[in-house]
Amino acid sequence: MSDQRSQPLGKSKAKVSPIGLGTVGMAGFNSKVNYRQFEEAISVAYEGGIRHFDAAPFYGYGKAEFYLGHAIRELGIREHITLSTKAGRILKPANRNAEVKGRYAIDWVDPLPFVAEYDYSYDGIMRSLEGSQFRLGLDFIDVLLLHDVGEAWHGDQAGIYWKQLGDSGYKALEELRTGGFVSAVGLGVNDTDSVLRASSEFDFDCALIAGRYSLLNHAPLEGAFDELRRRDVSVIAAGVFNSGILATGTRGGNLSYDYQTVPEHILNRVREIETVCERFDVKLVSAAIEFVKLHPAVSTVLLGAQNADAVRENIRAASTSAPKAFWQEMKARALIPGNAPTE
Repeated sequence: MSDQRSQPLGKSKAKVSPIGLGTVGMAGFNSKVNYRQFEEAISVAYEGGIRHFDAAPFYGYGKAEFYLGHAIRELGIREHITLSTKAGRILKPANRNAEVKGRYAIDWVDPLPFVAEYDYSYDGIMRSLEGSQFRLGLDFIDVLLLHDVGEAWHGDQAGIYWKQLGDSGYKALEELRTGGFVSAVGLGVNDTDSVLRASSEFDFDCALIAGRYSLLNHAPLEGAFDELRRRDVSVIAAGVFNSGILATGTRGGNLSYDYQTVPEHILNRVREIETVCERFDVKLVSAAIEFVKLHPAVSTVLLGAQNADAVRENIRAASTSAPKAFWQEMKARALIPGNAPTE
């Protein structure tokens, strides 16, 4: 199968496929996924053309990395994919350490017996990467992303970690990149402000931004994405379904918006989008993916899944395009801004 990695990450040598697969949903987020199910999902993703796979020490407290590395080796696909993981948390044995939680605690289902400790210093990043290499069973990681630095996750404690990054943490990232131990470095966060701040101080290649640009969230169009393009910082867009509502629609069960109950005004907005989708015979999930993929700042859309069937559905959804008239109608109804890229 041909190499689907055509999208560059900033000025780095790393390239990604237009669609990637995130592993948070298969690491025990709201449901248990065993290794056989995990490997099947990776295999289906690869056969469907996905060449970028993302993990993090935080996902299942090491489970995502442990499963992903083994699957990559078993499937024999390492040289054909781009692998990203994250730094900023060090995993320690749960029987000897208490976990330090951020503003958004996640109760993983059947995680590995570890807890996470934040550390964005030089030593912390180096230890984090080494731990990831051990769990993955791989000595080279293409993309290393600094995980959850900033106010959106740490609140009033964020200053502590910004200082660690400025004092020594970025030095570790730069050494790893210039030494060829990773190809690209960046951030993995849930807000755009942190990316703008960090990339104004440090030379980053990319940023994984979750949930901030979608059919329901348009704030990056107010200048943030244009600025990141000027800085040559590629966006890895995740959370394009806003944790579920743009995948299930308003008629699905267990409706979720940014991991919380869906507010009434969001439900009403999604209903309006669904009306346009029905008129043009466009699936909501396809529109949600395409809207984000069309922005020139976005190198890849990172989709999550909990099993192989969900991966198949995402690949099918990502392979279709809405007609021009659909996007014109969306703009006419003010469901997306007039300056949103739709071609």
